[in-house]
Amino acid sequence: MPGGYLIGPLLLINLIAAHTTRFVFKWNRAGIFIIHLGLIFLLLGQLITQLLQEENYMWVKEGESANYLESHHYDELVIKDVTHRKIEGVVSIPIDLIDKRPTSLQHPRLPFRVETKAFYPNAAIIQRSNLKEKSPQMIFNRGLGREKDYVVWDRPMTYIQDERNVTTAIVELVGSGGSLGIWLVSNVFDEQFSPQYFSFEEREYEIALRIKRTYLPYKVELIDFSHDRYMGTDIPKNFSSKVRIINRESTEDRQTLIYMNHPLRYKGRTFYQAAFDQQTEKSSMFQVVNNPGWLIPYISCGMIAIGLIYQFGYRFIRFSGNKNR
Repeated sequence: MPGGYLIGPLLLINLIAAHTTRFVFKWNRAGIFIIHLGLIFLLLGQLITQLLQEENYMWVKEGESANYLESHHYDELVIKDVTHRKIEGVVSIPIDLIDKRPTSLQHPRLPFRVETKAFYPNAAIIQRSNLKEKSPQMIFNRGLGREKDYVVWDRPMTYIQDERNVTTAIVELVGSGGSLGIWLVSNVFDEQFSPQYFSFEEREYEIALRIKRTYLPYKVELIDFSHDRYMGTDIPKNFSSKVRIINRESTEDRQTLIYMNHPLRYKGRTFYQAAFDQQTEKSSMFQVVNNPGWLIPYISCGMIAIGLIYQFGYRFIRFSGNKNR
């Protein structure tokens, strides 16, 4: 079936072509021009939203704060310098740079190279002891892969809403003196296991493949989360989060309430109350949207309304004047 990228431009071309070839501007038809111009803005606004809008999410526990967003669809390979626990030096490698083999990457902040041995957009990770049939020998020799004796199989990517692709990679770190080991990393390890650490040149590092993060110049602290349920059911009726915005750059420190259909708009991003941890009921999830074209639909709807008022008002005045004669 035709999609929006085909139908949208066709509608736009049709509107522009109709005005340039068939319509002649007259004051009695000015409202129609304004209406069509509003429709053109509406189509362009949808295109800008489709191309530029970013959607992420943020989990915050009561009494804690967060200063980063997590992606719904993208992952990253991160290597942290954790020699000084209070200050972390983080090198983030987009997944697009390691999904091709062979790949060798050298970041100026790292004293070693990162080489991709295998990459799986979606994988099954199983301990060898849980398998009945004979399985192939894996090449990783450090970290969780070796400790748990894991076996990795490639799986087709899933696009079902509630299912998650287990992005997995096997990477080798190579220093000036040779290999530092071959590691298995996956975007599900952070939820299940302790971080994977290693040492090199008297410094300590952590390696992980995780959901992509976007860091913010401010923090969001969750002061209190509350919700109601429909009587006699466990279905959420209403939930809200009282949050505190702490911006050290602008010395801003204020509180606000985010609840259903009443988001927080701050620094070009919109925070929607999206979900909560139903087990503990002490964590809140915000859907965070950055849409550069969010004003365009309001402008276009305003133009359409003005065009309708002008056109019908003009016709009504003309009709009333003819009737009085």
